[in-house]
Amino acid sequence: MFRRLVVAGALFAAACGGAGSSPQEKTAAAPARPVVGVSLLTQSHTFYKDLEDAMREEAKAKNLDLVIVACEMDPAKQASQIEDFIAQKVSALVVAPCDSSAVVPYVQKAQTAGIPVFSADIAVNGAPVISHVASDNYTGGKLAAQTLASLLHDKGKVLIIDHPDVASVQDRTRGFDEEMKNHPGIVVVGRPSASGQRAKAMAVMEDMLQAHRDLNGVFAINDDTALGAASVLEAAKRQDVVIVGFDATAEARDAIRKGTPIKADISQDPAKIGKTTIDLVARHLQGEKVPTTVPVEVTVVNADTLKTP
Repeated sequence: MFRRLVVAGALFAAACGGAGSSPQEKTAAAPARPVVGVSLLTQSHTFYKDLEDAMREEAKAKNLDLVIVACEMDPAKQASQIEDFIAQKVSALVVAPCDSSAVVPYVQKAQTAGIPVFSADIAVNGAPVISHVASDNYTGGKLAAQTLASLLHDKGKVLIIDHPDVASVQDRTRGFDEEMKNHPGIVVVGRPSASGQRAKAMAVMEDMLQAHRDLNGVFAINDDTALGAASVLEAAKRQDVVIVGFDATAEARDAIRKGTPIKADISQDPAKIGKTTIDLVARHLQGEKVPTTVPVEVTVVNADTLKTP
């Protein structure tokens, strides 16, 4: 009786196009789309929201499936995310490291597993990737120094609110320091880290105002840092201290327009970074040779450039 039921079930499945589907029907089935795993520094920052939106749009156009997660500044969490992608055998991996050095062993694990790795916005220090797409952060740092020096008329004491764990920020501060050699009247009195976070930047700014009462300027390595520092300066009524930020998010642009201590910002293009990264992934998966680095232009925005025509 059991054998008759099995045979009957098989015949029914064949009649319905199941296990007994014709070779032509199997050939017509859509092939699986490549899956690209993405581990971002954060999904809470406006910059990364714009970058993620552009990645998703470009992936749709290139017939790729994206799985996007964020480590929210936690290197251990990012390591776990990458290991999960390796276990899932994704077709490619994109990372925006929260710690450019700590991520290296996990990038190497992915490469050993045969997964091509790309980096977006933040570089991997110590492991080559297929391609790295980011703002020209070194030039951005130089522009920030030039802008701050101009605001201070080439004289004064300035602070860098840093985030040294991240390669892109290392490039920014390197460019800033290099350009400041041309402005000997300006002295960098400190470079405390706020990890790119607004609340930490507020605490740092409060401490630095006490330690350096004659402070004149601040280079904030991103806009959350700039906005946190600005709120402290406003509360202390320190209109004599100016800030140059980095990102030019909508909130920071509004702060510039309103006359807050943020007087200028280095503008990035996160949408272009996201779009370009996924385009390179798609091209690589199709067998094309892609450039190892793609720098994306940065510009200065200030009250004059932000005026409505």
